[in-house]
Amino acid sequence: MHGLLKVSIKLLLLEDDLLFAETLTDLLEENSFDVIHAPNGQDALDATYHTKFDIYLLDINVPLINGMTLLQELRHANDTTPTIFLTSHKDKEMLKSSFISGADDYITKPFDSEELLLRIEALLRRTKRETIECAHLLCHDALHQRFLYDRVEVELSKKEYDLLLLLFRHVDKAVPKELILDELWSVSESGSDGAIRVYINRIKQLLPQMEIQNIRGIGYKLVS
Repeated sequence: MHGLLKVSIKLLLLEDDLLFAETLTDLLEENSFDVIHAPNGQDALDATYHTKFDIYLLDINVPLINGMTLLQELRHANDTTPTIFLTSHKDKEMLKSSFISGADDYITKPFDSEELLLRIEALLRRTKRETIECAHLLCHDALHQRFLYDRVEVELSKKEYDLLLLLFRHVDKAVPKELILDELWSVSESGSDGAIRVYINRIKQLLPQMEIQNIRGIGYKLVS
């Protein structure tokens, strides 16, 4: 069912110390994070198959798949989710290895809870600047391949997303119908002007304060 979904910051916590994990989860949930806890690396890997996370918080020394190996696997699969390692290691070689494996930051145990929150917020801000572009109330989050309208995620079908992305990339310029048909429909599919209109009308319903103009004889234009 299409519609508008509330945006929450989804965080994957990999930690095998269950009491510590419970304390961390309470802290993060009190600060509006949606936390999924995994006690071992395999559970964490499985969680990434089912959920798109905004940030990973990974202990290194955990059962089955350690945090460093897990992150290497995710990075090899083109998963660029921002990652902070939780570690009791303080030697420089271990810390160097953590960055080589794809970490964005690390924090050594024991740590101050306020410092952890500040590091998470700083990393999310940096990532947001790198991956989110906006036109008026509409923002595109390239990292998670989604659109936000007035800071709320828009639930779109694949065709709706692709069409909106095409218009967004050419904001304030007319996008020819021929280009839309080429981009959205393969040779074996039957695209048409009528099909484009259906998707355009659907997008207009979801974005009531965004203007999409029909440029007669040419195509459509998203107005910023």
